[in-house]
Amino acid sequence: MAREARQLEGRVIAITGAARGIGRATAQACVRAGMRVSIGDLDLDAAERTASELGSETIAVQLNVVDRASVGRFLDITEARLGPVDVLVNNAGIMQLGSFLQEDDATARRQVDINVHGVLHGMKEGLPRLLARPQGHLVNIASTAGKVGFAGGATYSATKHFVVGISEAARNELRGSRVEISCVMPVIVKTELAAGLAEGRFIKQIQPEDVADAIVQALRYPRFDVFVPRNVGPLTKLGGAMPQRVREGFGRALRIDRSLAAPDSEARRAYELRAAASERALSTGVPPPE
Repeated sequence: MAREARQLEGRVIAITGAARGIGRATAQACVRAGMRVSIGDLDLDAAERTASELGSETIAVQLNVVDRASVGRFLDITEARLGPVDVLVNNAGIMQLGSFLQEDDATARRQVDINVHGVLHGMKEGLPRLLARPQGHLVNIASTAGKVGFAGGATYSATKHFVVGISEAARNELRGSRVEISCVMPVIVKTELAAGLAEGRFIKQIQPEDVADAIVQALRYPRFDVFVPRNVGPLTKLGGAMPQRVREGFGRALRIDRSLAAPDSEARRAYELRAAASERALSTGVPPPE
């Protein structure tokens, strides 16, 4: 028997890091679904532009996910202006690439602060609110890098493994509650974050709208594992069942083992500099343009 779709119209969704990329596309898809959307982003000007372009009562709120108090204020303002939050999407994240042994401590700390603590803060501030709703839904944006460690993106991969793990653990703790948890694991998405990355042999890059549509589908028909594209799920599970050497050979054959290892540094420079400035308390770790 087919499951009945959950109604999304009128529900309130808060999305972190939603001024650009996957977050923006998700906000747009949710507006189309009739949801009331709150865009949280460190760049308030960009968030306000996005909210204005999307219209339909969409609001913009400045947010620094590294600061738990800021996350709390984001949700407080959202609820004051739109109503109780029904859905929280922990989307904010950065990806800085390079050799693990050459990575400076500031770069590693920045990724952990935003990709790990940002998700933790969202969950700790958001889940009590979602538990109070008739149907709450938490969506954590991870990556296929949360299932496989990619050369050239060791710290990034580690942070996304954390997102998968914390999502699974929270789901087990909240089993039987009224809160659904989804963990979204896309392949490389054509956003600024993926600038300068080459295509794999068989697994092509996807558009942020593909991820947004998968998120809306998961809100309508809740499920935990949300691979994008969906056929990556069976491939990931197959790889997980293989011995390590066979799995690594499989990755080399598909040319996915080097997906993050040899980016076009000039094509990525603007993004890397912006990502380096995303936590103002830390030095950039990136040399200034000549």
